[in-house]
Amino acid sequence: QVQLVESGGGLVQAGGSLRLSCAASGSIRRINTMGWYRQAPGKERELVATITPGGSTNYEDSVKGRFTISRDNAKNSVYLQMNSLKTEDTAVYYCNADKIYYTLWSCVEVWGKGTLVTVYS
Repeated sequence: QVQLVESGGGLVQAGGSLRLSCAASGSIRRINTMGWYRQAPGKERELVATITPGGSTNYEDSVKGRFTISRDNAKNSVYLQMNSLKTEDTAVYYCNADKIYYTLWSCVEVWGKGTLVTVYS
């Protein structure tokens, strides 16, 4: 069984930084695009950033220039460095892998359980 486990959330003052980590475990042959999503109270889940196996990245407009996504393919891990945090960044952050191949041809989309980031002023 493949799973994603996030870590690194917490409480931080506005203007501060946090680094989220997410590691995949289980029977893994390869992982396609990985990403971070977030869901604030009373709002729908939204994309934060994604990264392909080759390192191409995509960011939601409000985090451009403040957040940096990276991955370590050898460790089946993805990271999110968050700088200049704002109160509106408060949310549960979820790690996602759109396709984790557990055999040569079989894949599954996987979500982590989420980690809470709270930014206070």
